[in-house]
Amino acid sequence: MQLSDVFLRMGEENFQQLFRTISVGRLRTYQLFDRVKARFHLSKLNSEAIKKAAPRIWARIGEKEEDFATDVAQTILVSHLDMIIAILDHLGIPHEQGFFTKDEGIGEYLKDGWRESIWEKFKDSFPRVALIFYINHLSVEVLKSEELFEPKAA
Repeated sequence: MQLSDVFLRMGEENFQQLFRTISVGRLRTYQLFDRVKARFHLSKLNSEAIKKAAPRIWARIGEKEEDFATDVAQTILVSHLDMIIAILDHLGIPHEQGFFTKDEGIGEYLKDGWRESIWEKFKDSFPRVALIFYINHLSVEVLKSEELFEPKAA
């Protein structure tokens, strides 16, 4: 499964919710502001412009251009670094402020039941759609998973 598949399988409504959680301030902090503005074809980058662009971005995700899907994922995830840091710390995965290289062999930290463990621990602490996206992002990027994590209805 690719990142575009994760977005598509989560559905457009969840994608719209993810887009509403993007932090323009975090994009500036991590020097992604200009890149996101260019990649999303926006003349102005603010919360309203991002919200309005979501349907167009969703259509591009549907074209399964993986480099673009990676940029979209990075835009969303950098807005949730506090959640990522908490999850990586909980799993015992070494990182630097939420960032790690894919070659670090972190798959060994993702033991059976890790998805459910993360969900149960953090579902009330962070936006649920962002949490589900990050769990699936880790699954795809690290474990090359073909399954989409969907928590049991709570």
